[in-house]
Amino acid sequence: MSFANNLKGMVGKGLEKGKEAAAKNADKINEAIDKGGDFLDQKTHGKYADKIAKGKEAAKKAVPPEQPGHPPTA
Repeated sequence: MSFANNLKGMVGKGLEKGKEAAAKNADKINEAIDKGGDFLDQKTHGKYADKIAKGKEAAKKAVPPEQPGHPPTA
């Protein structure tokens, strides 16, 4: 196996672990997205509320949903 193939394998494993961690903590990540969006909206006095809402929705779509077999973390 070449160095490039080894590197691709390591990156792939890291991405999978990251996706698993994000799925296990999806509720916390989505809560942080909401808090961040609300903070920005407050600081801009609602001037960009529509853009912030779109950004929040896009960010939430990027978070993998909780996977079956993984209990939600409290």
